[in-house]
Amino acid sequence: MRLMINGKLKENIGATTVQELLDELGIISERVAVEVNLSIIRKKDFHVFRIHDGDEIEIVNFVGGGTDKRKEQSA
Repeated sequence: MRLMINGKLKENIGATTVQELLDELGIISERVAVEVNLSIIRKKDFHVFRIHDGDEIEIVNFVGGGTDKRKEQSA
């Protein structure tokens, strides 16, 4: 199967669901949001939401960090 993932063409994908795709790509599902063909997929549906040849998928990774405003104010 061929998919467009984050703007890059990926071929020979064997996954049939969003969760299988994340597993195949080595991505931890708890830390990402997934959009398939402009529709956001709920985490609870990752195991059942089927992907198809030609789908456009965006996978966004949550990143922590930044400044803790409470520490800045107490300094």
